[in-house]
Amino acid sequence: MDSRPPNLPLLLLACLLHFWQSARGQSSYTIDAVDLTLLPSSTVQSGTPVTLRCQVRVSHDNIPHLKHAFQLRQDDVLVYSSTTKEDSITYELDPARAADSGSYECRVTVEDKSKSSFGEKLDVAGLQTPVLYLNKTSPYESEEFTATCSAPEEKGSLIFRFYQRLWDGALERIKQTAFKGNSSETTLVLRSIGGSTLYCDYEVKLVSGSRHSNRSNEIPVIVKELYISPVMNVLPSTDVYEGEIIEVVCKVVNELKNIDVFLTRDRRILKKAQDSLSHRFTAQEGDSGKLVCKAEWGNVQKETNQTITVKELFSKPQLTVNPTDIFEGDCFKLTCSVSIYVPERISNESMQFSIYRDTVNLTSAETYVTEAQPSENGNYTCKARALSLRNIPVEKESQAVVVKAKVPVSEPMLSVVGGTLVLGKRFQLLCQSDSGTLPIIYTLNSPDRLAKSSVVSKPGEEAIFNSSAIYKTSDLNNFLCHATNGENRPPMRGTGQQLLRSTIIEPVSRPALIVQPGAGDVSEGQNVTLVCSVQRGTLPISFTWFHTETQGALFSQTSNNLKGSYSISNVRGEHRGEYYCVGNNPANVAKQSLAVMLGVKMAGWKKGLIAVFVLCILLILALILIIAFKRRLLLFKRKRTGELSVKSASTKTERLSLTQAAVNEAANVTPGMIGKSVWSEHASGSESEDQNSVSAPEKPPEPQYTDLQTRQADPNRAPVKKGTDTVYSEVRTSKQGVPEQADAQGSVEYAQLNHDTDHHGDRGNHGDHSVQDDHIDEIDMDSVHIDTDDRGK
Repeated sequence: MDSRPPNLPLLLLACLLHFWQSARGQSSYTIDAVDLTLLPSSTVQSGTPVTLRCQVRVSHDNIPHLKHAFQLRQDDVLVYSSTTKEDSITYELDPARAADSGSYECRVTVEDKSKSSFGEKLDVAGLQTPVLYLNKTSPYESEEFTATCSAPEEKGSLIFRFYQRLWDGALERIKQTAFKGNSSETTLVLRSIGGSTLYCDYEVKLVSGSRHSNRSNEIPVIVKELYISPVMNVLPSTDVYEGEIIEVVCKVVNELKNIDVFLTRDRRILKKAQDSLSHRFTAQEGDSGKLVCKAEWGNVQKETNQTITVKELFSKPQLTVNPTDIFEGDCFKLTCSVSIYVPERISNESMQFSIYRDTVNLTSAETYVTEAQPSENGNYTCKARALSLRNIPVEKESQAVVVKAKVPVSEPMLSVVGGTLVLGKRFQLLCQSDSGTLPIIYTLNSPDRLAKSSVVSKPGEEAIFNSSAIYKTSDLNNFLCHATNGENRPPMRGTGQQLLRSTIIEPVSRPALIVQPGAGDVSEGQNVTLVCSVQRGTLPISFTWFHTETQGALFSQTSNNLKGSYSISNVRGEHRGEYYCVGNNPANVAKQSLAVMLGVKMAGWKKGLIAVFVLCILLILALILIIAFKRRLLLFKRKRTGELSVKSASTKTERLSLTQAAVNEAANVTPGMIGKSVWSEHASGSESEDQNSVSAPEKPPEPQYTDLQTRQADPNRAPVKKGTDTVYSEVRTSKQGVPEQADAQGSVEYAQLNHDTDHHGDRGNHGDHSVQDDHIDEIDMDSVHIDTDDRGK
């Protein structure tokens, strides 16, 4: 039997659904609207009760006890807030006043959502009429009394104003107070004697603007005059002499009590008393002026004044010093005197003088003479004393005179500012004395004859003069400095010889650059020295050498002499060109020399090698030209040489003859030649008339020689080249010893015509001519006739 509840799944499902709905209900809500209502209306009169009701409408899903946070704001200022479960609140303005006017807005917050209503404007018309209260209505002039102006039913901070209207109708605002709520109490003082009327009003500051109230009630006031002006008497008179007694009486005639009376002079109280006073004093220098008698009751004051004049029995003594410019060792005199003197008012007509130094009495005479020393320096005064007719002593003291003997100026020293003087440059000179009372006037006389002055009046100051450039040391002797600190004292003098103690630097002169050894070109491999020298200049001097073909300096040298040197060992071609040097010294005025040209010649062995090389080249060129000329000459001769032709004969023994034209051509070449030898070679053809005979020589055929007779040249033929030629004709013989005849169609004989250098040689002399196989011309045998002997046989 199953013990489980039959509907357990349904129960679980219902629980889950309930929890889901609960969870969904907690976060599911919305603020529909917030409404703000002003009752009875948005415009009411002051004093009317006004109710502000704010209501919210919220839609939600079964959310119990939903809380609403209400905030009510006036012109964006929180005036009321509340948190409640109710959907509305009310705020009462009972009664509503002008300060409640403004724009109202209600804002409601539910959980994490909030919403505001539309703004509603409330206008409260009208202000309460203020009430004025005075604690006195009949005050004395300038007497203080209390006035209170209030509007007890109004709200906010009010500005109160108090007004006075005189009997003639003039209106004056006499006071205004700051924000003090709805009531203001203040103190008023009226100075206009007579009757007047006082009233007040107030002002409310709103966001929309200011509003003014009506006038308060008016209170009549009568201001009474206070008769406390004192009566003042000066005895014996307001015009007195020094030493006389003056009595001043001040008195107030009034039934009022506790009136204070004051006697003052130059705002200094001389005496104070109740109701009346009397003051006696001896008239002295400086007592002249206005005496004021003042009566005071509360804050009311009245005064009376009189002017007294105190005449001098004698004037204030004056101490004079002579001379005024005192130097140590000088004598000076002090004299005490008065400018005004009334002998008839002085007893015994006598006066006494005394002179003091630092309050120490030096003498009881009118004068004092002493020598100026540091011990006599100090503040000197003198006093004059006399008795009035009433035997009242009158004593006056002079103003202090400071006596301080000056220290004479010492001999000034001239020096160069910086300690270094560079000739040719502007410089500054300092003229200074070691001792002397300031101010000291320094005057500098320079070679340009223009005197310059400088005043040194404070410790630490210096007399510095700008000077133009000098170019010789001897010009320093023309400088002269005077120093003085007294008009009547001779000046002290400093000479320019003192400047010689300074460091004087003379700039270098223009350097000169020379080449050693000698000037001009040098041969490669030699050593060259470039010497740079100057005529003058303060040592040490720095020399720098430059080559125009090279960037930067070649060499720098600092020398304690007026010259420096730079050596170039093993001179090469790249060393040729222009050189210059620059000289400089501590004056820092660099000067450059003129450029010097350095030429570099080739070494002797190189010259010989080049000469041999050039000679070889020339010889080779000459040989090439000779060979070329000879070849062209031979080619030219070949072209000019005639052709020899060989004709075929009908018989084997047909003689070869040299044509008359060939002979003439040969004669044209060598006109002086008697005859020529011709070597002719006869080549037999392959065919002969006798077909049965066969030539089979056992040994080579021997050449046949013959004499060639020279004929007269044919003028119709072209001339042949000049020269002496030897012609060899070779005739080949048959086996039987008979010369073979050439074939009628193609047997050819060749002849070589050689030029003989000897124009007169025998034509039978063949041993003096050479045969060149490379220059054989073919001769037409039809034009040549040769007579042969049978020597071959």
